Amino acid sequence: MVVTLREWAHKSLVEEQERPDSFLERFRGPDLQAPPSRISQSLPDAEPTDHNDHIHTKSPGMLILSPADDIYYHWLLIISTAVLYNWCLLVARACFDELQTSGAIVWLVLDYLCDGLYILDTAVRLRTGFLEQGLLVKDLSKLRDSYLKTVQFKLDLLSILPTDLFYLSLGIHTPLLRFNRLLRFNRMFEFFDRTETRTSYPNAFRITNLVLYILVIIHWNACMYYSFSKALGLGSDSWVYPNQTTLSRGYIYCLYWSTLTLTTIGETPPPVRDEEFLFVVFDFLVGVLIFASIVGNVGAMISNMNATRAEFQSRIDQVKHYMQFRHVSRDLEHRVIRWFDYLWTNQKAVDEQEVLKSLPNKLRAEIAINVHLETLKKVRIFQDCEAGLLVELVLKLRPQVFSPGDYICRKGDIGKEMYIIKDGRLAVVGDDGATQLAMLTSGSCFGEISILNIRGSKMGNRRTANIRSLGYSDLFCLSKRDLTEALSDFPHARTQLEQRGRDILRKEGLLDEVGGDSLGVEEMEEKVEKLEACVDRLQTRLARLQMEYATAQQRLKQRITALEHSVGTTVTVGSGFLSDADGNESGGDDGARSEINIRL
Repeated sequence: MVVTLREWAHKSLVEEQERPDSFLERFRGPDLQAPPSRISQSLPDAEPTDHNDHIHTKSPGMLILSPADDIYYHWLLIISTAVLYNWCLLVARACFDELQTSGAIVWLVLDYLCDGLYILDTAVRLRTGFLEQGLLVKDLSKLRDSYLKTVQFKLDLLSILPTDLFYLSLGIHTPLLRFNRLLRFNRMFEFFDRTETRTSYPNAFRITNLVLYILVIIHWNACMYYSFSKALGLGSDSWVYPNQTTLSRGYIYCLYWSTLTLTTIGETPPPVRDEEFLFVVFDFLVGVLIFASIVGNVGAMISNMNATRAEFQSRIDQVKHYMQFRHVSRDLEHRVIRWFDYLWTNQKAVDEQEVLKSLPNKLRAEIAINVHLETLKKVRIFQDCEAGLLVELVLKLRPQVFSPGDYICRKGDIGKEMYIIKDGRLAVVGDDGATQLAMLTSGSCFGEISILNIRGSKMGNRRTANIRSLGYSDLFCLSKRDLTEALSDFPHARTQLEQRGRDILRKEGLLDEVGGDSLGVEEMEEKVEKLEACVDRLQTRLARLQMEYATAQQRLKQRITALEHSVGTTVTVGSGFLSDADGNESGGDDGARSEINIRL
C-alpha cells in the first residue's frame, strides 16, 4: 500500500511540475520557447547539473512534497481524520467500558490503521520541503535536520511509541494506554488553517471550526463526568450518573449534563460531596472560557461579514447627507438611491482596483485577462493585436454602471473614452431622445475610433450619435489617456492600430484622404507654432536670468570692495600698535642697561 501511494503521489507531482504556465502559454511569442523544467534547485548556490544527473523529483525514492501542492493538502485531510478519530472515539472507549468491549476487533483494526497513518505521516514530514530564499529546499539532510529540531517532532515521536505492548499484561480493553496518540493534534490544526485559506467561504468555515472545537470539549467533559461518576459509584447519590439504561442513553445523558454545565445554564442536580463540588467548579470555569470564546469569535466573524455592508452603508449615508445639504430634488435623490440599491443587490459595490491592489502584477494581469480579455478581443481595432498591449489594456479597463435613462454620450461630445458593454441594453436615439435608431447589447462596443485621433476622419474625435441606457447597464471603460499611455511603450502597435482604424473608416466611407493630408500639414504648422512659442518663452526666461545674474554679480563686487576696505584699515591700525610696542620695549632695554652699569 505504501508503494502504491508513493507511486501515485510521484505521478501527480510530476504531472503538476510539467503543467505549462497558462499565462506564458497565452502570451508566449513565436521566439519564446518553453522552459525545460520548472523544478527549482535544492540550494541557491548549487552548480548546474546535466540532465542525466539525478534530480530529487525524478526518482520515486527521492520524492519531495511541497506544502502548497494539492496532494499534501489531501494527505492532511487523511491524517486529520485519524487524529479526530482518536480525539473522539479513543476517549469515549476509555470511559465507557461497554463501548470498548462491544466491538474490540473493529477498534483494533481502526487503531492500527491510524498507527500506520501516523508512521507514514512521520515519513511525509521528513520529505516535506520548505522555502528558503524563495526556493523549495529538497535536500533530504537539511529537511531532516530542520524537522528533528522542532517541538512537533518530539510530539510525533511520543504519539507513535508502542504503548500497546502493555496490552500483554493489562489486556486489550485498556484504551487509556493509547492516549499518547492524541499528541498529533498539530496536523489537524494545519489542515484547518489551509482549508480556511483555500475555501471560498472562510467565515462559514470558521464558525464550523469553532462549533467542532466546542463539541469536542463537551464530548470530553461528558466522558470525564461518566468516569468520575463511576469512580465515586454509579447511582451512589443524586449528582452522579444513575446506573441504569443502555449505552446510548448513558452517553446522551452525560452529553446533556455536560452541555448544561459548560454553557452555565444549570438545572442539573446539585453536587453532594466535596469532590463533586470541585468538579462542578472546574466545569463552570471551563464553561465561562468557552462562552467568552464563542461570543468573541462569533462577534468577530459577524463584524467581518458585515464589514463590506457597513462600508457601503457609510458611503450611502455620506451621499444622502450631501444631497440634503445641497437641496437636491427628490426625483434625483430617488434615482441615486436606486442606483446604490442596484449595486448592492447585484454585488457590484466592491472596488475591484482596491481589492486587487495587494496582488503582484502578474496575478493581477491573469485575473484581468480571465475577466476582460475575451471582451476586449471583440473590439475591431484590437483584434490580432500583440499580446503585450492587450495585457496593458485589460489592466486599465474600468467598470461603470449606468442607470435607466442615463446618456452614455451625446452627439457632438468630444470622445475621451471607449466603452464595451458587459451586460445590459443601450439604445442609439435621435436628437429628440424618443426615436430609437439601433440597439446595442452585451459584447458591443463603441467609441474606439474616436480615441485614436485618426487623421482624415470625417467624425474627428467627436461623438456622432446619442447613446442611452435602457435599464441598468454594466460597461467597461477605456480612457484615451490610458490607451495613449499603453501605446507609448508599443510604437509599432500604435501604427498598426491607426492603420486598422483607418481601414475601418475607409470601408465605411468616413475617411477623407485629402483632408487627412491637409490635416497633417495643419498639424505640422501647429506644432511649429508651438515650438516657436516655446523658444520665445525660453529666450524670455534666459534674458531674465542674465539680468538677475548681472545684478547679483554687481552686488557681490560691492561687498568684496567693502570687505577689502575694512580689512585694509584694520591692518594699518595694527601696524601702528606694533611700532609703539617696539619703541617702548627698546627704551626699557636701554634703561635696564644703564642701571646695571651704575651698580657696577
